[in-house]
Amino acid sequence: MRSETPAPILLADYTPPAYLIDTVHLDVDLRADGTVVTATLACVRNAGTAAAATNPPLVLDGEELETLEVAVDGQVLPASAYRIDAETLTIATVPARFTLRTKVRIQPDANTQLSGFYRSKDGYFTQCEAQGFRRITWFADRPDVMARFTVTLHADKAAYPVLLANGNPVGQGDEADGRHYATWEDPFKKPCYLFAMVAAKLDVLRDTFATASGRTVQLAIYVEPGKLDQCPHAMEALKKSMAWDERRFGLECDLDHYMIVAVGDFNMGAMENKGLNIFNTKYVLARPDVATDVDFENIDRVVAHEYFHNWTGNRVTCRDWFQLSLKEGLTVFRDQEFGADTHNRDVARIREVRGLRAAQFPEDAGPMAHPVRPASYIEINNFYTATVYEKGAEVVRMIQTLIGREAFRAGMDEYFRRHDGQAVTCDDFVAAMSAASGFDFTQFMRWYREPGTPRVTAASAYDAQARRYTLTFTQANPKASDNAPYLIPIRVALFDAQGQELEGHSRTLLLTETTQTFAFDNVASAPVPSLLRDFSAPVLLDYPYTPAELTLLLAAESDPFNAWEAGQRLATGLILEATAAIAAGRAPVWPESFTAAARTLLTGYEARGAAFVAEALTLPGEATLAELLDEVNPDALHAARNGLRRHLAEALHAEFAAAYAALAPTGPYAPSADQAGRRALRNVCLGYLLERDAPAERQRAQDQYAGADNMTDQFAALAALANANAAARPAREAALADFYQRWQGEALVVDKWLAVQAGSRLPDTLATVQRLTAHPAFDLSNPNKVYALLRTFGANLVRFHAADGSGYAFFAEQIKALDARNPQVASRLARCFDRWKKFDAGRQAHARAALESLRDHPGLSRDVGEIVMRALG
Repeated sequence: MRSETPAPILLADYTPPAYLIDTVHLDVDLRADGTVVTATLACVRNAGTAAAATNPPLVLDGEELETLEVAVDGQVLPASAYRIDAETLTIATVPARFTLRTKVRIQPDANTQLSGFYRSKDGYFTQCEAQGFRRITWFADRPDVMARFTVTLHADKAAYPVLLANGNPVGQGDEADGRHYATWEDPFKKPCYLFAMVAAKLDVLRDTFATASGRTVQLAIYVEPGKLDQCPHAMEALKKSMAWDERRFGLECDLDHYMIVAVGDFNMGAMENKGLNIFNTKYVLARPDVATDVDFENIDRVVAHEYFHNWTGNRVTCRDWFQLSLKEGLTVFRDQEFGADTHNRDVARIREVRGLRAAQFPEDAGPMAHPVRPASYIEINNFYTATVYEKGAEVVRMIQTLIGREAFRAGMDEYFRRHDGQAVTCDDFVAAMSAASGFDFTQFMRWYREPGTPRVTAASAYDAQARRYTLTFTQANPKASDNAPYLIPIRVALFDAQGQELEGHSRTLLLTETTQTFAFDNVASAPVPSLLRDFSAPVLLDYPYTPAELTLLLAAESDPFNAWEAGQRLATGLILEATAAIAAGRAPVWPESFTAAARTLLTGYEARGAAFVAEALTLPGEATLAELLDEVNPDALHAARNGLRRHLAEALHAEFAAAYAALAPTGPYAPSADQAGRRALRNVCLGYLLERDAPAERQRAQDQYAGADNMTDQFAALAALANANAAARPAREAALADFYQRWQGEALVVDKWLAVQAGSRLPDTLATVQRLTAHPAFDLSNPNKVYALLRTFGANLVRFHAADGSGYAFFAEQIKALDARNPQVASRLARCFDRWKKFDAGRQAHARAALESLRDHPGLSRDVGEIVMRALG
């Protein structure tokens, strides 16, 4: 990498802040020539540090600030009394306790990074996590500096009638020249990354929530004008979240006002700013004709996630950014549990693990591998990763598995008793769990320290004379810094040859050694083991199952995850064998036993549940399958997976058609778990039926598209047509044109239109994506559009990794253009190159050339630079 690459920031170098800030008063004056921010900070030297005796200089963070004034204790300082560089304000000498006032001008209309204070269509919004507050005013921009904020905003009343900030409204009124002001006071101390303010023209949906203690909380959701009819689901999700947190964890809302503001230009999904959550519109707006079942469920989960942060992230926050999973891993676990309780627990775990394997396992195996608690970073925005979030949630889930649900709840109570109002570490969280349960987590902390996914290899033996069955496990993690073993909980059950679970032999084994054997006595005959039930640890498990044993588990296992897993293992084996055959020029072989198992699932969906069968009939994704290969041939892998789909479509045509007909809707749409499961299976059937590429099947998809009364079914038909073969092109183009014409005024629906084309398996997908970058529907400055079109294409394994390198070259140019506007979003696109070294030499040469062109691009941001540096190795 180039010599100017910034030095990494190390966890080992953490030191407490030299100065703390008790209170913050912000006066924010929005004007046409820029926004003037006057910040008055009550500062005090940190008595608990070595700095208390050394009178160190005051050093504050800032970025793109035009400094107009600096004053200490009311005295304006001459320019010679302080130093300003590109990122810091330094005052050499300050008293032990003092008031600092700074006045700066910022330009939110020019802020394309969408970090700090920025302009969107309907007004001005903030995003301060991780380090955006420094783009608003000079401050100690770190999470362990917590202060009470009072904010007064001034703006044109007609243009920006809504003025919001964290906390409670304590003043408002009119000013001269058609302007007005509003003052908000937050009663809770918070780090500046949780700060938020809004000045905009918005509609509002109001409601109330009565807490368990009898308090009334005022609720409000603000959205762009004309979208109020898409807010009720989000409001209900908020109230369900508040009630669930009271029931499950005894955590009551501590605020008088709780607000959500939806904005169409937002780098992330949502942000948990104390009492004033800023959301991407994607996770607020929903109506049956514009949102799918998945959208409705995602809104439930994301609204819950940000609300749950009010305690796990806000009341107790991170000491430093290395502890990011302290709040994110814990809160993802909480929103997963809420989602399972609210929707369908049988399939929730399946979807979570499917996502983990598609995103986090490759991350753990690639150049961006890092521990749940990273030891270093160059740009913190690059560490909002699947490892911190999803693997972090798995680590928290293992804690509950190890100590039990009741002890976990007691641990949460202890955590808040010890640390409410503090900025703490992952160690503090685990210590509270240990204190509440008596469990020794010393070995378990390895999960926080080491990168990589442990691989567990299992072997079995049966002694008929002793009636003893043994399981031997061996664990290893090549990415780890040493060979020490993890503490791994492995849930196990045993089944006999008739598929009956053996009573008394279901248990959770604690693997604590590199190699360890566990015995099961009084076993009448050699059993079939079901290992890692409910995915009890985020590991790769190897066990030499036979197809017959997997078929038995698919049919007999009562644990939904492991029943699904058995089917996935069967399909994975067939697809990988077919991939090798196709690469060698041989025809793949599809055994009748797999077809029969799929037939049993499909015809028995009423007993197993439609949602489960929909998941079970969905083949493993290409990205997940690619991780199991030493060298990936994306064309052969793609052909093999699609070959199995076509084989099932032909062999089970009658069954797919019968199920499709039987699952037809019989009443009005509702985003309920039962209806969503039935729609999911019906649309899986439609996708298989269209594999036959017959006129009748194309007509079936066209009829569903035309007759659907909800976006779930309409979009499923569009997606099926978008992936159909050449004969369906007229129907495909007609549906795509109609969809855009119908929904061009709904930005989130247009995102679906972009994504379905970028994810298509058709050979001309790259040309389609290139053409769409110039379409009026696409906007490189809007993250949702970028994710919908470009990141979807980057995840399209067979088309992004084209043998001629065209996908790589196109992507590199898009990243360069985006990096100049929004480095955070550009760096997320650059992550699509993570696994380039798994492909053949020709593809690697093309990928390296694209990465090197990025590396050498003038003015490359620190965000993208870190990703490219790691990818090139």
